[in-house]
Amino acid sequence: MSTRIKFQISNFKSTCHLPFVTLAPARSAGVCHLIFVLVLLATGAMPLYAQGPSPGSVGPPDLLSQVRFDQRLNAQVPLELEFRDETGVRVQLGDYVQRKPVVLMFAYYECPNLCGLVLNGLAESLQRLKFNVGDEFQVVTVSIDPRDTPKIAANKKEKYVTQNSKLITGWHFLTGEQTSIDRLAQATGFKYAYDAQQDQYAHPTGLVILTPEGKISRYFYGIDFSSQDLQFALMDASQDRIGSPIDQVLLRCYHYDPATGKYNLVIMNVVRLIGLATALALGAFLAISFTWGRVKT
Repeated sequence: MSTRIKFQISNFKSTCHLPFVTLAPARSAGVCHLIFVLVLLATGAMPLYAQGPSPGSVGPPDLLSQVRFDQRLNAQVPLELEFRDETGVRVQLGDYVQRKPVVLMFAYYECPNLCGLVLNGLAESLQRLKFNVGDEFQVVTVSIDPRDTPKIAANKKEKYVTQNSKLITGWHFLTGEQTSIDRLAQATGFKYAYDAQQDQYAHPTGLVILTPEGKISRYFYGIDFSSQDLQFALMDASQDRIGSPIDQVLLRCYHYDPATGKYNLVIMNVVRLIGLATALALGAFLAISFTWGRVKT
């Protein structure tokens, strides 16, 4: 990417002025985020891959054909895999899968573009989520680069926990050896590739939701994640062990679509719930009326 393009993108990120348009701050931030991604795509800086190839390179098209998520719903991930957390302590994946669902994300901590966008999207979703990270579920980010160290992981974590102190104990940034990384990636269907020419990784973007037993429950794709979808996925993964009764009722109105990685409103379920509520209300009214009539008699 040329120096001029880098400057223009950097300037766009810092100012994000949209001519002839006046937006509310929250909407402006979302629009600016989207336009920034489109700018990266238009300049060839981010074709699903950290940074674009140099002219004449034949590696990236071959690499990109290998990049994808192969869904393996209900598959068991190997909980005995060893990594190091951001403090350098040796841990096993199973240490985080203990009677709680897990949000699993792959990244590498010195990724120049794409991983940062996904981490930002996840952080924003976690901030809006009403469930408490660490109490009701765990978040685990695993580096796919075996050269990443616990110190690099700690620096990356600090960037996000300083923005939201609730994430300190529940969001873990792991590093590990190539064997552990590859086994976990294979178990979850995360297909990525290393481009030696660019010294970068081509990889898909998204999240994997694990059950408290370490089985794959849901996939989410992209760089932005709906907090409502994430909430429903955690409730599904926990087998309704988290969430209020109202949340459980609301969940019945939505259905997870594996093809899109989203929860969609199911009208028939809404109609059934409304019918059930109406029947219960009518039954209660008749019971009260009958009881009141007997008391008066």
